[in-house]
Amino acid sequence: MSAPTPTGAEIIRQWLRTSPFVGYLSIELVALEPGRATLRLPYDQTVTTIGTVVHGGAIATLLDSAGAAAAWSDAEVPANVRGTTVSLSVTYLAAADDEDVVATAHVLSRGRSLVYLDIDATTASGKAVAKGLATYKIG
Repeated sequence: MSAPTPTGAEIIRQWLRTSPFVGYLSIELVALEPGRATLRLPYDQTVTTIGTVVHGGAIATLLDSAGAAAAWSDAEVPANVRGTTVSLSVTYLAAADDEDVVATAHVLSRGRSLVYLDIDATTASGKAVAKGLATYKIG
């Protein structure tokens, strides 16, 4: 008897728990629902660039990870379980200074294997810090 095929949500939850880079940045899953995911990058001095300003690369990683989570959240799981970011565009709006950053991604459109996503990042207090558009490939 074979094990049941995991759902897309189960796959992304496992990836978020075990990805070395996600773990290094301490990125946390806040919410996962069909077509939508929210992740948090806790503020820590190790993710800063100058003083207490969060590094743009850490914010881009958060956007990318949130996009991947939303893409897998309700995906049909292909026989070849893999995924990758095809494109990620980030526009920085303001500095995140001495605060957690929260990113929420939602699926704009889903094709056979490509998922198009819109991602917003804000500080914990609600200040908009970045906007992302991503294309993610499943399978």
